[in-house]
Amino acid sequence: MAVPSSYSDLGKAARDIFGKGFGFGFVKLDAKTTTSNNVGFTVSSASNNDTGKVDASLETKYSWKEYGLSFKEKWNTDNTLATEVTIEDQIAQGVKLTLDTSFSPQTGKKSGQIKTAYKRDFINITTDVDFDFAGPTVHSTGVVGYEGWLAGFQVSFDTAESKLKKSNFALGYKTADFQLHTAVNEGSDFSGSIYQKVNDSLQTAINVGWASTTNQTRFALGAKYVLDSEASLNAKVSNTSQVGIGYTQTLRPGMKITLSTLIDGKSLNQGGHKLGLGLDLEA
Repeated sequence: MAVPSSYSDLGKAARDIFGKGFGFGFVKLDAKTTTSNNVGFTVSSASNNDTGKVDASLETKYSWKEYGLSFKEKWNTDNTLATEVTIEDQIAQGVKLTLDTSFSPQTGKKSGQIKTAYKRDFINITTDVDFDFAGPTVHSTGVVGYEGWLAGFQVSFDTAESKLKKSNFALGYKTADFQLHTAVNEGSDFSGSIYQKVNDSLQTAINVGWASTTNQTRFALGAKYVLDSEASLNAKVSNTSQVGIGYTQTLRPGMKITLSTLIDGKSLNQGGHKLGLGLDLEA
């Protein structure tokens, strides 16, 4: 078996069915380009249709692939500057080390993390340490896999309080066209998802969940249908009568537009429905 997915990527195929191809309540613009000397630029902006607030960011990334080194810098309209330096497969094969920092000149707030990851056949382990003078918080995940079966954990430990802040566990099964994922978060939130690639045109997913603290059940169905090489249709419906529809069309190479709508089935005549528009540019 190859390297298993990281903990954050377990069940990702099903989450993408429910998350990608939609942008309810926002008008978004994303533009990407890469220069001849391998410097990548990404500009993202989003306008909230309800509040009118506009958020934007500019990200630059440079990679030295021969040295396994990458440098990323990001600035957003909240006036926060984030820097990320990563070195991979240089200290040892399968080892990735990242230094992630952020600074807000307006407030003087600083934060940072040291992230480590180790991945080889059958295992994928990460450990992140937050910078905090009062006492760092350690976040750790691990996934083991064998013949398609996956088992993982995610924990966070606050050294200042000597207290376990997070304890999550997951089990799953993965093949080329089928994924099963179950998880228990904090011993009180139970969730599961099933993803299936029916054929080259149709992908489907089911998402279920139950919280013991509120005794509430979640259930949703989602699907993505590829109309042709340039267009696709996404749809999802939940047990709360929320119906989402998204349509993505490639206008020309490097230009893609997404139209989406969220309909509240419980109040069809009362409004509250949302529309979304997204434009992706790449050169």
